[in-house]
Amino acid sequence: MVPAIYLGETFHKFDVIWMKRAFFIVGPTATGKSELAADVACKIGAEIVSADAFQIYRGLDLLTAKPAASTLAKVPHHLIGTTPLYEVMNAEKFRVAAATAIDEIHLRGKLAIVVGGSGLYIKALTDGLAPMPESDPKLREKLHAMSLDEMHVQLIELDPEAARTIDMKNRRRVVRALEICLLAGKPASEVVAGGGDFGRMGKIGPRSAPATTGVFVFRDREELYARINRRVEGMFENGVIEEVRAAGEASLTASQMIGLREIRQLLHGKMSISQCIAAIQQATRRYAKRQLTWFRRQTNFSPLNLSLLTQNEAGILLRIFSERRRVSRVHAKG
Repeated sequence: MVPAIYLGETFHKFDVIWMKRAFFIVGPTATGKSELAADVACKIGAEIVSADAFQIYRGLDLLTAKPAASTLAKVPHHLIGTTPLYEVMNAEKFRVAAATAIDEIHLRGKLAIVVGGSGLYIKALTDGLAPMPESDPKLREKLHAMSLDEMHVQLIELDPEAARTIDMKNRRRVVRALEICLLAGKPASEVVAGGGDFGRMGKIGPRSAPATTGVFVFRDREELYARINRRVEGMFENGVIEEVRAAGEASLTASQMIGLREIRQLLHGKMSISQCIAAIQQATRRYAKRQLTWFRRQTNFSPLNLSLLTQNEAGILLRIFSERRRVSRVHAKG
């Protein structure tokens, strides 16, 4: 159990200046970020900006685990279901859209709470993006002619760190990592460490001003995995198969959402429902593990283990947020 004093110390650093900008609630999938953020935002009069690479797409609400209608109704939410499924998204497009939403929220005199688990999107907003090499069509054609195993071997030679951290089943990211290595003349992981994105192509505009006040929420592994398993089962109970059947053409980035490929295989008779559920559960657990690793290494947000919070302590957390907001308003008026 987390004593109230711990929660107070955790949020003591959140000064008035940053409370006027943006507050971040980040963490792996299925931790309960959306519900927590909506409650906090409702309590202090804030608005939410989603930082989820797949919830930004229109449709496939069950597959992408969009917040429930009751959660969305509590406060204004931004960048959820705003992009057509056929459109390609990347970290820079998100950065521009999120920065615009945050500016508009500020103009209304409210705090923006950024909520999500897409690490590169969040880093694009907090740290900006470093210039990246332009895509080379001829080089890309040669890379696409290689098998994943061949590319894996070459990536290990050029950039062992990238080979260790990138999902080697994601052909698009493996190709882009190799392309960056060969065009930049240095490991892609070094470029990404400077604010780049393995999935982004081309050069970008000015870097964003950092705004890194927030919390990294997580749960004990057993609890998190159980929540993931229940969520996937709930998707199928609520009709995710028909949702995917009715979905239109998906872009290269939208096609990466967990469960889309598996359910399409199910629809083509290549696996049973039980196999499909198990495959999506496993893929989601692995994704959550990668998210945990990312946020622990890439951010300095204050960690908060939700497995240790009682309902009463969660209430204390909300009151702390509310009090900080009240103080910021008093100082602003003074």
